[in-house]
This record gives sequence, structure tokens and C-alpha cells, in this order.
Amino acid sequence: MKSYNRGIYIVIGIFIFYTLIFSGYVYYSFTNLAFNDFYKRMSVRAQMAAQMELGTPSEVENVRDMYQGFLEKLPDQREYFFLIENNRIIKDSDANHLPNSLFKEIIANGSADGHEGILFYSGIRYDANNGNSYAVIVTADNFFYSYHIRHLRSLLISSLVLAFVMILIVSRLVKNTLTNPVRRFVNELDNISSENLHMRLDVRSNKDPLNDLTNKFNDMLNRLEAAFATQKNFISNASHELNTPLTSIIGEADLALSKNRTPEEYQLALGNILEEAEKLDKKTKALLLLARTGFNGKSQVFDKLRVDQLLMDVKETVQRINSRFKIKIDFSLLPENPEKLKVKGNEQLLHLALSNIIENACKYSDYNMVQVALGASDEDVVIIIRDNGIGIPDKEIQYIYDPYFRASNTGNYEGYGIGLPLSRNIILMHKGKLLINSVLGEGTTVQINLPIGNYKL
Repeated sequence: MKSYNRGIYIVIGIFIFYTLIFSGYVYYSFTNLAFNDFYKRMSVRAQMAAQMELGTPSEVENVRDMYQGFLEKLPDQREYFFLIENNRIIKDSDANHLPNSLFKEIIANGSADGHEGILFYSGIRYDANNGNSYAVIVTADNFFYSYHIRHLRSLLISSLVLAFVMILIVSRLVKNTLTNPVRRFVNELDNISSENLHMRLDVRSNKDPLNDLTNKFNDMLNRLEAAFATQKNFISNASHELNTPLTSIIGEADLALSKNRTPEEYQLALGNILEEAEKLDKKTKALLLLARTGFNGKSQVFDKLRVDQLLMDVKETVQRINSRFKIKIDFSLLPENPEKLKVKGNEQLLHLALSNIIENACKYSDYNMVQVALGASDEDVVIIIRDNGIGIPDKEIQYIYDPYFRASNTGNYEGYGIGLPLSRNIILMHKGKLLINSVLGEGTTVQINLPIGNYKL
């Protein structure tokens, strides 16, 4: 049984059980109230009948006037008088249809009530003025019980049947209301595969109970489509970047071996092969390092280090690589508390990440001045790197973290497209954030947030 069917059947069962209990309670309470009321009416009549039959003349006259003026005769009402001697009721033929339990209870308790079917009886023990005791019994048909109670019972049963039918109909409608969107949802999902990730689930009105889930699935499909596009782009770029030096190496070797050459020509060919092999080695090592930084970094050693000192070391390293690079570090926003400049991380990896980003800023700004600002909030150390370089085209900024991707306006600049993805992985390893804002032809601003070094890795 499917879970939603089981749930609906459980709800139906609970509702029917509650309806049965409630109907039974109403029927019992109403019947009990009607019986008690009828017994009281019969008990009053038994008392008055005893006084009219066995009382003094004055009592008889007063009771008769009251009885005739205020009390109506019950349906098929009959009155019986039996003498009591030695705590025994002297019965006659009129008592044959009355149960023995009625007489025993009158002797024991002084009064008794009961019924058999629609025949109700009520009896009392009455001590007459002549010194004798009598059992006075009144019997009557309970018309209320024979008609109204039965009508109530029939009404409750028919109401239960009608309620059961309505519950089935409503539950069916509710089931369809709940399951039809799910079936539609599943059918639409069956049509989406890796070949058509551009398809999206149809978002219905806001009243659709699956509207939020549909939006979440569409968001997930957007991320999957972007991930597939990134993968395809990476494969395309990586194959090109790795294939180019391999093609050069193979071509240079074929050319050198095509005929006998002088030692100088062989040395030149080997030099070209070595140069291309070194490029290939750098690309593969960078790719391996990028893959390693894609893990959670728990195998790395993390220590507390000061970011201002790290930036000074990075500046010195970058300018040692190329003396034409111009870097200015702004320390005017430093916090008064030096502890806010400490982060917990791996110094070599953070050094590599900052070096890549600052070197890119210097390279793509044609050796103009690169501004680096350092500040801190209560939670993060903030590093801002701003250049006035070539910028990144708007349509391509979404691909800047793809390995081996290079923007279309970087053709005149040397690079492999590994530095920025590698830096981003390193910053993520340190639970930080990397934000990039760029305007084509005006420059790029990079913001790095690293949590202050009181978090657990």
C-alpha cells in the first residue's frame, strides 16, 4: 500500500471511529435522560395512585383534583395494588406478567423501576393509614422510547452511513488533490536527463502545494546545468591546453628525426622539446594541486598566522618574480586589536592563493599600480585587491573558476587558467569567501574574507 493511501485510510478510520463513539455517546445520554424522566413521571403517578386508593378521604379528594388537573394519563397506563405481609407480597393473577425482580427490589429498597421492551413499570412501597403496607405498581407504554428513540437511532445510523459516504468522497478528492501534483511532478522529472538539462518543471499557481518543491528542483537543475557546462568547458579547455604542448613536442621530434641534422639543429630541437615539456609539466602539476585543494583540507597543517605579515611576504615574492609589478598595501584600516588580524590556516597555501590573485592583478593591468587594502570586522579579516586593468567580459565572468578557462581578452597575456580556481579552492578550504567584481576595460576588484582564527577546522 502506498504511503499516501495508508495515510488517508488512517484518517478515515480515525474519523469513523470518532463518529461512532460520539454517536454512541449521544444515543446513550439521550436514552438515559429519557428513561430517567419517564421513571420519575411513573413514580409520581404511583405515589398519587396509592394516595387516591389507600389514603384518607381528604387526601383522596385533593390528590384526585391534582391528578386530573395536571397529570395526563400515560399510554396504556395501569395501576396495581398488592398487599405486603411479613415482607412478602401477596400476588394475584394480575402480577403474572410482572417480573419477580420488581417485587424483590420493592421489598428491599422501597421502590423499583424497570422495563421490558416498551413496557415500563415503576413501583413503591406505601404504608396505608389502616396499618397495612402495599406494593403500588404503575405500568405504561413508553411512547417516547417506542417512537422517538427508535427514530433517533435510525437517524444516527443513516447519518453514519451518509457521513461514511461523504468521507470516502472527500478523502478521494483530497487524495487526488495531493497525489495528482506529485504524479505530474514525477512525470515531468522522468522527461529530464543529462541530454536536456535545459528543461524545467512547470511552476503552477501559488496555491499548488508543490510550488516550493518545484522551485527548489528548478534551482537544483540550474546548478546541475551549470555544473555540466563547467565540466564540458573544463574538458574542452584542458584538452586544448594539454594537447598544444604535446603536439609541439611530437611535431618537433618528427621534424628532427625526418633527416640527419647537425648537432646544433638537434640541440635546438631538444631545447624546444624541453621548453614545451616544462610547460606541460607546469600545467599538470597545477592541475594536480587544484585537485588536491578540492578536498576538505583536513590533512593540511593549520596554524595561527598574521595576515599583514603574510601580505608583506606575498608582495616581496610577487615583485621578485617580476620587478615591474607595482603593489601598494594600505594598512590604514588595521584594527586596534592585533588579534583580529590572525587567521587559522596553512601559510604556504594562503601565500600561494594571494600570490596568484595579486600577480594576476599586476599582469592584467599592464604593470600599473595595484592597490591592496587590509581591514577586519568582528568576524573576518578582509583583503581587497583592486586593479585598473582590462577587466572581464560580463558574459564570461561566470566561467572564471573553470580550470584552464581564460577570458577572450587575455590572448596577449601569458597564463594557463589555473591560478584563480586554485586560489578559490584554497580560500574555501579556510572557510573563507572570494568575491570578484569586474568592469570590462576599467579593472577588477577582488575581496577575500577569512574568518578570524578562533574557529575549529
